[in-house]
Amino acid sequence: MTHKNFGFGTQIRKSPYFDATVRWGATGFSVYNHMYIPRDFGSPEQNFWNLVNDAILCDVAVERQVEIIGPDAKKFIQLLTPRDLSNLAIGQCKYVLITNEKGGILNDPVLLRLAENHFWLSLSDSDILFWAQGVAVNSGMNVTIQEPDVSPLQLQGPKSGEIMVKLFGESIRDLRYYWLLELELEGIPLVVSRTGWSSELGYELFLRDGSKGDQLWETIMQAGKDYGLQPGHTSSIRRIEGGMLSYHADADINTNPFEVGLDRLVHLESSNNFIGKEALQKIKKKGITRKQVGLEIKCNPLQGPNTIFWPVAVEGKILGKVTSAVYSPRLKKNIALAMMDINYTDLGQKVEILTNFGNQLGTVIQKPFYDPKKSLPNS
Repeated sequence: MTHKNFGFGTQIRKSPYFDATVRWGATGFSVYNHMYIPRDFGSPEQNFWNLVNDAILCDVAVERQVEIIGPDAKKFIQLLTPRDLSNLAIGQCKYVLITNEKGGILNDPVLLRLAENHFWLSLSDSDILFWAQGVAVNSGMNVTIQEPDVSPLQLQGPKSGEIMVKLFGESIRDLRYYWLLELELEGIPLVVSRTGWSSELGYELFLRDGSKGDQLWETIMQAGKDYGLQPGHTSSIRRIEGGMLSYHADADINTNPFEVGLDRLVHLESSNNFIGKEALQKIKKKGITRKQVGLEIKCNPLQGPNTIFWPVAVEGKILGKVTSAVYSPRLKKNIALAMMDINYTDLGQKVEILTNFGNQLGTVIQKPFYDPKKSLPNS
């Protein structure tokens, strides 16, 4: 969609920030969790530089929340994920995986604990509300599961901290990485967390009253005016540099955590019972047959991210696929995430990528491609 008359029909929901993003220059949208998400504020490369040099504000209301409350809420959340949550404190967030009975990844949300028996799953693009409600039906647990009126914005980039101080005062500096606070801003009820999908310093502001979306957007943009804040969209360039997964692209229901290097989120040694535990134990014992790697693609700069999966071959035999690829103007090379046959994943492995503009040479290289220790979002 690249025109002002946006509309797929009433089945695609608009966020509380939709009108503001159009007013601030959004010219293209895609659909994520059955909602419009802005994907075009002009040059993707300029959006990247705005993010890494200053700050951008992104409408990510599409990250819908699954709210789980009730006396058995924590026990139920643990049933959904292989990550051990026994040390999850009130006010803390954790990156988790939701797995099915075969060990397949259904979603990779951020889990937020607001109170003793009050949790949110901040979703990537899949219908976990239905999954969680279905699991609850015969669980015997006392939980209520619903989608609340909560819509996040992401304020990301090195100057986001200064903008947050202008909005909330000096005390916001004490908010630690992957922790949250319940705050108000000019009467607007919020949950604020030190999280984000950018691999940069950043915050997410979860609006708890959809009627105040326009007010919140304008308040933040005004506060950021002197810091170079720009309206933007989640940067494919930056997230691929950081090796961050995009669900449906780099992982799906047929992908297990070990294949994408997320072993740290699977705690098989714990006494916790969770969906997929037996399957994941078997997969770990048997070993994986494919794994995600980083690639450098030796060709002219890619004109935007790939829109199809490119087969990857070695000596004429298809042994994998590129799932996400983009040109990094900072690294001055084409970088990609690919799922490859385990026998061809050593660093330095030469491959051939069968793109829709001809066959290109590639090499397996280390990922993440930039800031491998994730020091920037911790800074």
